[in-house]
Amino acid sequence: MADHVQSLAQLENLCKQLYETTDTTTRLQAEKALVEFTNSPDCLSKCQLLLERGSSSYSQLLAATCLTKLVSRTNNPLPLEQRIDIRNYVLNYLATRPKLATFVTQALIQLYARITKLGWFDCQKDDYVFRNAITDVTRFLQDSVEYCIIGVTILSQLTNEINQADTTHPLTKHRKIASSFRDSSLFDIFTLSCNLLKQASGKNLNLNDESQHGLLMQLLKLTHNCLNFDFIGTSTDESSDDLCTVQIPTSWRSAFLDSSTLQLFFDLYHSIPPSFSPLVLSCLVQIASVRRSLFNNAERAKFLSHLVDGVKRILENPQSLSDPNNYHEFCRLLARLKSNYQLGELVKVENYPEVIRLIANFTVTSLQHWEFAPNSVHYLLSLWQRLAASVPYVKATEPHMLETYTPEVTKAYITSRLESVHIILRDGLEDPLDDAGLVQQQLDQLSTIGRCEYEKTCALLVQLFDQSAQSYQELLQSASASPMDIAVQEGRLTWLVYIIGAVIGGRVSFASTDEQDAMDGELVCRVLQLMNLTDSRLAQAGNEKLELAMLSFFEQFRKIYIGDQVQKSSKLYRRLSEVLGLNDETMVLSVFIGKIITNLKYWGRCEPITSKTLQLLNDLSIGYSSVRKLVKLSAVQFMLNNHTSEHFSFLGINNQSNLTDMRCRTTFYTALGRLLMVDLGEDEDQYEQFMLPLTAAFEAVAQMFSTNSFNEQEAKRTLVGLVRDLRGIAFAFNAKTSFMMLFEWIYPSYMPILQRAIELWYHDPACTTPVLKLMAELVHNRSQRLQFDVSSPNGILLFRETSKMITMYGNRILTLGEVPKDQVYALKLKGISICFSMLKAALSGSYVNFGVFRLYGDDALDNALQTFIKLLLSIPHNLPCINMYIFS
Repeated sequence: MADHVQSLAQLENLCKQLYETTDTTTRLQAEKALVEFTNSPDCLSKCQLLLERGSSSYSQLLAATCLTKLVSRTNNPLPLEQRIDIRNYVLNYLATRPKLATFVTQALIQLYARITKLGWFDCQKDDYVFRNAITDVTRFLQDSVEYCIIGVTILSQLTNEINQADTTHPLTKHRKIASSFRDSSLFDIFTLSCNLLKQASGKNLNLNDESQHGLLMQLLKLTHNCLNFDFIGTSTDESSDDLCTVQIPTSWRSAFLDSSTLQLFFDLYHSIPPSFSPLVLSCLVQIASVRRSLFNNAERAKFLSHLVDGVKRILENPQSLSDPNNYHEFCRLLARLKSNYQLGELVKVENYPEVIRLIANFTVTSLQHWEFAPNSVHYLLSLWQRLAASVPYVKATEPHMLETYTPEVTKAYITSRLESVHIILRDGLEDPLDDAGLVQQQLDQLSTIGRCEYEKTCALLVQLFDQSAQSYQELLQSASASPMDIAVQEGRLTWLVYIIGAVIGGRVSFASTDEQDAMDGELVCRVLQLMNLTDSRLAQAGNEKLELAMLSFFEQFRKIYIGDQVQKSSKLYRRLSEVLGLNDETMVLSVFIGKIITNLKYWGRCEPITSKTLQLLNDLSIGYSSVRKLVKLSAVQFMLNNHTSEHFSFLGINNQSNLTDMRCRTTFYTALGRLLMVDLGEDEDQYEQFMLPLTAAFEAVAQMFSTNSFNEQEAKRTLVGLVRDLRGIAFAFNAKTSFMMLFEWIYPSYMPILQRAIELWYHDPACTTPVLKLMAELVHNRSQRLQFDVSSPNGILLFRETSKMITMYGNRILTLGEVPKDQVYALKLKGISICFSMLKAALSGSYVNFGVFRLYGDDALDNALQTFIKLLLSIPHNLPCINMYIFS
């Protein structure tokens, strides 16, 4: 007994050190000792001792946590009888100790939920002993409020536990348990929860009483967990939950056909304090998302009518929506109105005209208060985007009234963004334009909204653009203009250029008219005129955000009006011809290339602009029609003939600019490679001229390697940049003729240089990664470009070089020894994964007869496979993502 007491005291002291001490060393030592305790043979008995006699909440927490680990382990699981005893012990412990610390209660409930889930299919005398959850909690629900909270929390945690897959058990077992739980218990739990909520709402709840406060919160969480259950095993990503349908089982129909279920939550919303309302609205979001096939047409119409009435009531009494959480959930609820129901169904609802007016007013007000809950705007724009997109398909005779309210929403968004510029600059607030992802998401939604009643949208944009452009030009011409005023106008123009690009990108060919194309022409002319103005000032000053907006505009314009599918008789081109003298697509492409060259000249050190500029060039080089026109432009021919950084001095591009950034160089040479491939044909002289600077660079590196002492940093910089360029070209050369020219250029003359680089700098991923990626690209038989003649040994020779590189890199990288955990991916695993990818591409390329190697005693294949096995065995087992190459 003395030993037990002493052991108990030691464990409690360790718990205190773990959770309370501020000394890192002491805490780590305590953590190590407690891990050893968890793995000890007598852990189970000592956990019970801690729960029975422990004097601190931390020791109780330790016991509950250790027991959860014990029942969760897959190797050497606890016997069924022992798990039943633990389950019963936990229930009795909770029933007899209502004053436990909250985190201890939660840990014990988690233990109960884990035991129940993992033992769901366990039988004792033909009885599924872990399926009596509702019976288990009945004694809690019939007791005081404190005990009732425990019972509801048990059911809530159990529902959540069964709904979540874990990594330690097979997914198939998880789905079997979840499906059985859904069919046997979930509806009963949901019904129980709703009944308890009805009882609570029928009483005069004293929400100043913390216990009643807690009970209502736990009931709402339980209901939400039931409605949020993964009913059909889709494992929906939570980040995209606003696009999903709740797949309620058919057996639940009665609950949703009963209008009192829906009314319960709307009544709760209006009767409880705003702090509870977000959970109520979350439940309503799920209820509004039940699958359409749960109802017939008449039932669905009735359900939708009740839902819209409830939304109308909230909009008429919006006081609680001043709470950001309530506001966010209500915006989600509005979005579900259109994602789950058709516009033709909505317009038939009795109060539709009033509701759409209220929703429009709510949206306009929300957009005008842009600083309040900005992340919630997505849901409102999503609603209006779906409404606007549905207009051409509505067959109902009832008016949808979107022609009245959609322009109001569009105007509110545009004007609110413009008005925000001055406030943001004045007060130093966070600029929404800095969040490119959020801006692009909103613009994608606005592109559809703005094309509805496009005449009004275009007129508004023309008016606002002309005002800002005129003010901007006057400020530039004024010697006394303040930088703040100039910055405000540049900010307004930035938003307008983004929005113009978005609405042009929202053009749908089958729904567009000549008049709308002419309107697009008006907007495009203004943006191009602004571009001419800003480009003329780049030698003195420039605005990065405005330039990024220009690039976004060019990308949208390219997708809609550049390419094979565009009618060249479009009135947009007529308007461009009248105003700017751009008579056809070729002249417009010359503007694109001119802008690309200008950006590379003046923005070479700005990575966002440089990368997006080169991405635009890359996108232009993909289309068959446009690329054949591009290669005829003198500026493009100059780029093909003078493409190295040294020859780009007229652009201001030098070795410190971002064109020498490796990702940018690869993109640049991919685009040039595509252009060259179209312009090349079988003209080997032109190809040799294009490769001449790269040849000189390789010769320079070869000269460095041939000397005993050379500038290692200079050699690395030149090789690394060079192989990035080559990788871009290799990626672009998809045709057999052009790729064979590249292959014959690099092999055998320059392959030894790549091998030498791997040999020298295997420990430096900044050097080895681009070399390995180049080799992986060279062996990739994309579009069947690696098709050698039947008498050619090139396929075998290429694999020998591949084997040599894999073997050399693999054997050397394994000599690095122990690598810090935070560097293991960069120093080892990334290169190893590229080697695996390289070997996979070579083995599956169908251009090598591998039987030849053993026939002639060549060990290239054996060396590659042996190195692969050694690299594979060196990878920790907890990194399966690297091993995916084995199974693919």
